[in-house]
Parts: sequence; structure tokens; C-alpha cells
Amino acid sequence: MLAKAGVVRMLRLPPDTGAAAGHPTNADGEVSMADTAPGATPPTDAEAAANRRSVAAVAEATHTAHQLHSMVEFHDARYEWRRLFSELLGTFMLVFVAAGGGIVNARFGGSAIPQFILVTAPGMMVMSIILFMGAISGAHLNPGVSVAFALRGDFPWRRVPLYLVAQFVGAILATLLVVALLGKQGNAGLTLPGAGISATTALLWEIVLTTGLVSVILGVSSGAQAVGWGAAIGVGSFIALAGMIGASVSGASMNTARSLGPAIALWRFTDWWVYLIGPPVGALVAVGIAYILRGRGGDESARRAGSGMLDTP
Repeated sequence: MLAKAGVVRMLRLPPDTGAAAGHPTNADGEVSMADTAPGATPPTDAEAAANRRSVAAVAEATHTAHQLHSMVEFHDARYEWRRLFSELLGTFMLVFVAAGGGIVNARFGGSAIPQFILVTAPGMMVMSIILFMGAISGAHLNPGVSVAFALRGDFPWRRVPLYLVAQFVGAILATLLVVALLGKQGNAGLTLPGAGISATTALLWEIVLTTGLVSVILGVSSGAQAVGWGAAIGVGSFIALAGMIGASVSGASMNTARSLGPAIALWRFTDWWVYLIGPPVGALVAVGIAYILRGRGGDESARRAGSGMLDTP
């Protein structure tokens, strides 16, 4: 069937080139070239449509196979070192940008990087990390996210401790590197309540922001993996928007490792308890919201619900 019908390709040539060469052209100047032997019958519209559907079906099956392979590797104990390295590297890159931006600004007079860039850069970095490493470790990059996935039943509890260690180590190493290169710049790089903002207000702000962030992550992720353009844009955009409205209030951390890692590296613990308590509480609230919206996690129905296919009466 395919040998008879051939595969039709549309080639765009300069004006009049196709007609001058004896090839049929359409109104857009595209030349139809059938990959068939001389004298072969060109495919009918129905045959061409069937060929296109076949190609689309093969592409979809290939994409599904890649997804399944990724899920199998994600749960394969032999690759745990790779996943931990991914979490360490991803959190390192996030904190290098998030804490490093403040240190760079302080080092060069306070206005080297515009405030808009400072608060949106972490979101853009997370977007990039999800796209190139999300399929390896799930791109949690945040202790609250790992715990939330475990509470949903989408991530084994036995893997949580080492994920948290990798995230904190990445955050500490990133801060130490920035400080080694540029020196300590006071409290720059830390997340702190804004001027005139009480620690209690900052705590409540962190809870609200983290609830939103983890809700988005649980909604766009596949199991315990943040993968693909949808997850990258959804999560990265929320972090950037939260930074715009929250940086002046609480620092818009939403991530205990991002806050306590630099605090440990710089050995400065001003209002550290805000970021120890706020993000985890927000993550717990988000898990409750996810249960209301999509039911229990860890099973096929929850995954279908998370994909927008919740069965309705």
C-alpha cells in the first residue's frame, strides 16, 4: 500500500522554477514530489490522509514509550545515585542564581541587577532545570516538594531523606562558591522579612506562597516527576510571579533548602525559623488541596485526574 501510494513531499522552490521544470505546483509555489517509481499511481486524498494518521500514531506511540521508559528508570534503584546527583546539581543551580543575584548586587553597588530580574531569575532557572533534568530526578529541588509527593503516595518515603540531603548540600555548595568568588556581602543572599515586616507576617506569607507553588507542582507533574514544557512553564511562571509580589515581604523563598542552605554557609540565622516552618506547612496545605481536587495520589485514577481526565457523573 505504502509502496504503491508513495510518500508525497511538498517542496518550496523559487517562483516559476517548478513549473519550468515540468513539476506541478500549487498556488503557494510548492512542488509535489511523489517518492514513487516512474508511472506509479499517485496516492488519493484518502490514502494520503491514512498515511498521515499512521505517522501520527507512530509518533504518539514513540512518545508514550519514552514516557514509560522514563518512569521505569525513575523507580529503578540502580539509578538512585544519578537522581541524587541531579537533585544536588539542580538545587545548586537554583541557589547559585537566587542567592548569588543578591550577593552580586551588593558587591557592585546594589543596582547591578534590576529588581525585576532578581525576583524572576529563580523561576527561569527552575524552568530550565525541569526541561533538562526533570525526567531524571523529578526536579524536586525543594524539601517541601519531596515530602508532598511522598504524602500523596507518588514518591517512596525511603527515598526522601537522601533527596533532602542532596538539596541542602547543593544549596550550601552554591552559596560557598559565590562567597569564595565575591566575598561575604553582609546579609546578601539570605531570605529575610522585608523592612518593617514582622517574622510572623513573613511566616504567613511563606505559607501562602508555598501552598500555591506546591499546588501547581502537584497539578502539572506526572507522578513525582516534573517533566515537559507544561510543568516547566507552570512551575517557573508561578515562582517568578510569587517573587514579584513576595520578595519585599518575605524574600519569596518557598523552599527551606534555598533559605537554610545559605544561612548555614554564611552562618547567619536571622529569623531562620520562618523558613524552617513556613514552606513545609504550605506544602502540607497543598497536599490537602490536591486531595480535595483529585482524590488520593499513588494510583491510576489520581494520575488521570492530574492530567485533567477526572471522571464525572
